[in-house]
Amino acid sequence: SISLTEDSELRQLVLEILHNLIDRHDNRAKLRGIRIIPDVSDLKIKRDKISRQDVSFMKKHGQQLYRHVYLGCKEDDNVQKNFELLYTSLALITIELANEEVVTDLIRLAIALQDIAILNEDNLPMFNRCSIMGLVAAYLNFLSQMIAIPAFCQHISKVIETRTVEAPYFLPETILRDKCSIPLNFDKDDKSLFFLTHKIVESLGGSGYSVERLSVPYVPQVTDEDRLSRRKSIVDTVSIQVDILPGNGAEDKVNSTEEITFEALKKAIDNTGLEEQEKEKRRLVIEKFQKAPFEEIAAQCETKANLLHDRLAQILELTIRPPPSPSGTLTITAGCPHYQSVPVHEMKFPDLCVY
Repeated sequence: SISLTEDSELRQLVLEILHNLIDRHDNRAKLRGIRIIPDVSDLKIKRDKISRQDVSFMKKHGQQLYRHVYLGCKEDDNVQKNFELLYTSLALITIELANEEVVTDLIRLAIALQDIAILNEDNLPMFNRCSIMGLVAAYLNFLSQMIAIPAFCQHISKVIETRTVEAPYFLPETILRDKCSIPLNFDKDDKSLFFLTHKIVESLGGSGYSVERLSVPYVPQVTDEDRLSRRKSIVDTVSIQVDILPGNGAEDKVNSTEEITFEALKKAIDNTGLEEQEKEKRRLVIEKFQKAPFEEIAAQCETKANLLHDRLAQILELTIRPPPSPSGTLTITAGCPHYQSVPVHEMKFPDLCVY
């Protein structure tokens, strides 16, 4: 997908387009800049109740969104703006699309991002690791206030307070400012600096969230659409707009673009259902020829051929049947021929034959 391209500036453009599609209440400006927000209610976030269509959309495509955020954080050429836009993506998904199930997945995703920085299996620069830690802190602070569960808020606030004193480079306001002092190593054993899964599970127990699901580590899922590159990505949808924007300044040429809304995006993605049906049909045909006995296949083909032959015979009989003649038609009854004449006034003649 182009959203995971090696060009960091192009990834920024992709995320900005994603925000334009998701943000239905113009909350982006309020979320600009990655930071620890003391009181989210001061932002006066606008939101509606999650619709059935939104729930269905996230069930179908939520894992793809999570995966691109997860892999986007692992790019080693990320700069401050990349992390800010990734944070905004998570916040907008929370505002516009998150029910209890989505919130659970977002928490799992945030913990997985923290593990990227702690384990460093991708050998990321120290700046990237600290920036990811700051992103996770800013997002979990935002999320905890949005769902407003006291025990959860308390755990998040406690970790942030500890970082403020002992590891300020794990907070976005410090690591993402100019001339920040970056640590030489990463203390993996100081658990007080990290958001812990078991603490979060304890804090959310009995609040309607799936504790069992929270305990399962997030692993990015590769969908069929990702493997086959069949589904239109968000950039594919909008690239048409970019291509047709005026570029030569010609006065007599007027280019128009169609507004792309979140509903239009969902409709475009849902259209891939037809492709999936065609793929399933092809799979069934291939499976049938691989597993079914030859005699069964031959019998079915012969039946279809006979049916087609009978239909063609009926059509030809109707189209080639000779017109009635005054002498009548010959019918055979009990072995004896009988002529049944047709009155002239009932016969139909071509217009040129009528005097």
